[in-house]
Amino acid sequence: MADGPYIRDENEAAQLDRHWLELLQELRVAQTGIQILFAFLLVIAFSRPFQEAGDFSHVVFAVTLVLTAMAAGLLIAPVSVHRLVYRRRLRPELVRTAARMAIGGLVLMLGSVAGGLLLALDVVLPRPRAIAVVIGVVLWFCVFWYVVPLQLRRKGLAVRASVGEIAASNRR
Repeated sequence: MADGPYIRDENEAAQLDRHWLELLQELRVAQTGIQILFAFLLVIAFSRPFQEAGDFSHVVFAVTLVLTAMAAGLLIAPVSVHRLVYRRRLRPELVRTAARMAIGGLVLMLGSVAGGLLLALDVVLPRPRAIAVVIGVVLWFCVFWYVVPLQLRRKGLAVRASVGEIAASNRR
């Protein structure tokens, strides 16, 4: 591994194109997951055991289904945005807007996963234990989806700041 910060030699247009392609790859992974969860939820709604389940299960299901639909909407929305602004020289706005939609979609997806997990665990565990396990899983997700990336981001900002200071002192 090379010493020093990772620096890419590209102009703004190339950087925006790369960011867009990377975002599309990330969205493909998330879209697949949320679509599978959505299909699963739609199937269980029509099963006899679920129809006979109690109010708690029905409320958790309804909330989870809505969160999943909203997550799918946000994770698919960048495609629509791209189509509507295509060839209008709005790549910076497209990348910024799509990135925000992806983050929102992932937050909703976490709620969807939690709801789906609670629906399943409520069948096999006592409800308080099922809720506790879901809380633990949500915290685990938060560590790897938010805490670790934010720490990397903070570290990257610190490295860039120190590189900027070194470059400024070299110009003096």
